[in-house]
Amino acid sequence: MNSPIPFIANADDTSSAAWVNALQQAMPDERVVAFSSLDPAAKTQCTVAIVANPEPSALRQLSNLRWVHSVWAGVERLVADLEACQSDRPPGHSELKIVRLIDPQLAATMAEAVLAWTLYLHRDMPAYAEQQAQARWQPRPYIRPQNRSVSLLGLGALGLAAARQLTATGFKVRGWSQTRKSLPEVECFAGNSELDAMLAQTDILISLLPLTEQTTGILNARTLARLPAGAELINFSRGAIIDDQALCAALDSGHLKHAVLDVFALEPLAEDQWQWRHPRVTVLPHCSAPTDQASAVEIVARHIAAYRASGEIPPSVDLVRGY
Repeated sequence: MNSPIPFIANADDTSSAAWVNALQQAMPDERVVAFSSLDPAAKTQCTVAIVANPEPSALRQLSNLRWVHSVWAGVERLVADLEACQSDRPPGHSELKIVRLIDPQLAATMAEAVLAWTLYLHRDMPAYAEQQAQARWQPRPYIRPQNRSVSLLGLGALGLAAARQLTATGFKVRGWSQTRKSLPEVECFAGNSELDAMLAQTDILISLLPLTEQTTGILNARTLARLPAGAELINFSRGAIIDDQALCAALDSGHLKHAVLDVFALEPLAEDQWQWRHPRVTVLPHCSAPTDQASAVEIVARHIAAYRASGEIPPSVDLVRGY
């Protein structure tokens, strides 16, 4: 019998039982269990764990853990937690590895959200909502997608899927990444030296960046000022990508026309935060691209089967880059 595979989630997570059940059905030759059901002896046997925003204290109890498979695409907190766990381990233990979820279904869901909320801004939906509140009948001028420049921050799997949706709809699409990419029908920019040039040509800016040391606060007073007056913003990545006070100032001044925010530095967003009541902000409850359990389970099961057969850990996160 293989060693048990614990599923570890945040203490507030109410979906753990459903995950354990789905994973066990997908891997009948494995023993998938909730972390809370493991006794001390079983914890020493675990070499792999499946995680969803796990408690660091739980990870530290798995002394022989070799790798974890996240069922989330974002792993910045997990990177920090596992680095701390690694420092607690005796000398000679191999470096803990993180395998993040790379799921075509997740990319498709995110691309759908990118297109939906880009069209929300493109067709002036916030303005129509304001006019309705005032009982004001006034058609807005129409702009063709070909005359609207949409720029993506981040050209990984999510950015690629989003770019395909946007170009198919007719938008003029640009994209930026830390390293040079080449995508069909997308004007690509790379590195800090080219970011300002892309921002200056942007009508709607969409962030799909992973949160790393380099991307934290990348949208700040200086970079937001590089956007043309009247530009709009969608953040589907992580809250800390944006300097909140700089964003508020840019919206208050009218330099930015509107911001759609799905992620925040602290979640859930507290009731007293300014974003809830700002007339130029649309608040979403981190709903742009939820993990699809069925497809995620299939991917995890495939990776663990390959690991059992060969002993090789699937491609893992570069802990220096953070993704």
